[in-house]
Amino acid sequence: MPRSKDGGGFSGPLSVIAVASIALGVLVMVMAVSILRGFQGEIAGKVVGFGSHLTVSNYAINPNYQEQPVTIDNALAATLRSTPGVKHLQSFATKGGMVKTKEQIYGILLRGLSADYDTSFFHENLVEGHLPNLSPLTSHLSPSNDVLISSTIARKLGLKVGDKLRTYFWQDQGYRSRAFLISGIYNTDLPEVDELYVVGDIRQVQKLNDWDSNQVGGYELLVDDFGQLDQMQKTVLEILTDYNRYDLTAHSIRDAYPALFAWLDLLNSNITLILIIMSIVCAVAIVSALLIMIFEKSRTIGLLKALGASNASVRRIFILKASHLILQGIGIGIALSTALCFVQSKWQLIELNPESYHMSHVPVDTDPWIFILISLSTALVCLLALLLPAAYISRISPAKTIKTE
Repeated sequence: MPRSKDGGGFSGPLSVIAVASIALGVLVMVMAVSILRGFQGEIAGKVVGFGSHLTVSNYAINPNYQEQPVTIDNALAATLRSTPGVKHLQSFATKGGMVKTKEQIYGILLRGLSADYDTSFFHENLVEGHLPNLSPLTSHLSPSNDVLISSTIARKLGLKVGDKLRTYFWQDQGYRSRAFLISGIYNTDLPEVDELYVVGDIRQVQKLNDWDSNQVGGYELLVDDFGQLDQMQKTVLEILTDYNRYDLTAHSIRDAYPALFAWLDLLNSNITLILIIMSIVCAVAIVSALLIMIFEKSRTIGLLKALGASNASVRRIFILKASHLILQGIGIGIALSTALCFVQSKWQLIELNPESYHMSHVPVDTDPWIFILISLSTALVCLLALLLPAAYISRISPAKTIKTE
């Protein structure tokens, strides 16, 4: 029997193109999801690290950042601390003022922290020096004069570690002055934080406000699951109601930075759009390759049918061949994306402008589930797409395709 003339053709090169297209699609999807989730995690982590997930404070609306004090309720604090989903509870206080140098006057917020505060975020973002020595609220020692300033404030005012920070704070109809010592410099790349906050001992704020040792600006709560933030806020509000603390309310970090979190939520739409487009690219590539294979092997398909092969068995042959191409493409795409994510996370080769992106390099989320879910979803979409061209096999007639010389 003479060799079939349809043995060559375009199926070989098109198969290579199909594999390359799927690999590229998987690579783009993994990198897009990893980078965008990295952005979300990095920015949300910075905002939450500085401001916690939930804040319990006084209902009063205060001009000029003048807080109304919250009297410490040990029973309420114990209940909040033991609430399922709450990881940590800490107290804080804030005081608005200004820094005066020989050349400039600069507005600041002094953020007072106590010894119960989780300072891991400041340790991670410390550029120079050390953190202030924070006092317990019940300490009888003098409050620490050490403060932590941002690299933005240090640059604008020409300050460095070891310098005096001369500050003035509004109180009633006058002001009070304090001379702090700069013990360290931090940097978060978040303008909302770096341009405003100076971190120090909470007892300094208490003295400036004429508060006693059981009065603070409020409580901050860190939760275990950010995805349950809204539910945790409702739970905290219910606890406040149970204790008849109608003078207090609970705000989430989303309430404090609505524009920032709206932007982070918008990134989810971008991720969805990229996944849809690249899934279509992968599906079109493999469908095109399978159709060409079917057209080129139409005489072989007719011969197999003439010998008794069923449509289902013939379809199975072509689907298995196409599945092999799909797995090849997914494997190559996952290997490339894994390598790129590893290189970027380890050496941070791709840098960013911190003023525009709030970080100095492109972050990547290397969660294994990203790679697994994209691999499985790509394989599923491509296999479902194969059902349409595979159905064409049943329309091939052996009588029309088989020719004899």
